[in-house]
Amino acid sequence: MSQFPDYYQLLNVSQSASQDEIRQAYKRESLRTHPDRLVNATPAEKKVATEKFQAVADAYFVLSDPTRRKEYDTLYATRASKGSTTDPSSSSNFFSQFSGMFGGGGAPPQQPNAEGVFADVFEELLRPEVERHVPWWSYLGAASGAGIGFIVANVPGLMLGAFAGNRLGAIRDAKGKSVAAVFSELGGSQKAEILRALAMKVLGSAL
Repeated sequence: MSQFPDYYQLLNVSQSASQDEIRQAYKRESLRTHPDRLVNATPAEKKVATEKFQAVADAYFVLSDPTRRKEYDTLYATRASKGSTTDPSSSSNFFSQFSGMFGGGGAPPQQPNAEGVFADVFEELLRPEVERHVPWWSYLGAASGAGIGFIVANVPGLMLGAFAGNRLGAIRDAKGKSVAAVFSELGGSQKAEILRALAMKVLGSAL
């Protein structure tokens, strides 16, 4: 049988850590393990980093929710003494074996999407970094609004339409999922630059 994943060790927190401490620990560890930092990595190195990044997301997913954390702690108390590990592969095995215990009788949660967890936790910090690199939606909204405005009312309509379109674009930018989607579509070097900026804000260093 596979070893039990020690989510506390994966996040480098104690079992008595508060919810805020767990959130801050996830921010630190996810930035350290994010595979998109490794621009020049080999496929093998990228694979190892991706597995670590996923395991850190799994740890946060379980420990950040009071109900899931309580259920995990029940297992932890009986299984950790028989052998726990920070091996990333143990986390996938954990979800396949024990996810049914979560949810109080409802459908058990699937292993979380690591990129989705990252985008949700970092949404506030990620948004300005993404917008600085690719303010696509605002530009697209402005261009579309300007075109419609010009058709309706020539130059004055163009100016008014551009402003309205830009605002519509900004509203779309304000939706967290669109920011995550845009980030996921960026090139490797742009992602790495954004991650360095986030690391400076969270860790005080660019890793």
